[in-house]
Amino acid sequence: MRNRLKLLRVERNWTQEQLGQALGVSRQAVNALETEKHDPSLDLAYRIAALFER
Repeated sequence: MRNRLKLLRVERNWTQEQLGQALGVSRQAVNALETEKHDPSLDLAYRIAALFER
């Protein structure tokens, strides 16, 4: 199942750095999530959902 994190980020014209700051994670962590190299923790998944109001 593909995630839509990059699409949601780009729609808002945010950099990976900006998204990482908003979520409290590094730019590298955002990249790993976008490329599906890592899955978010439950806590991070909730923060992503809250940030994008999903």
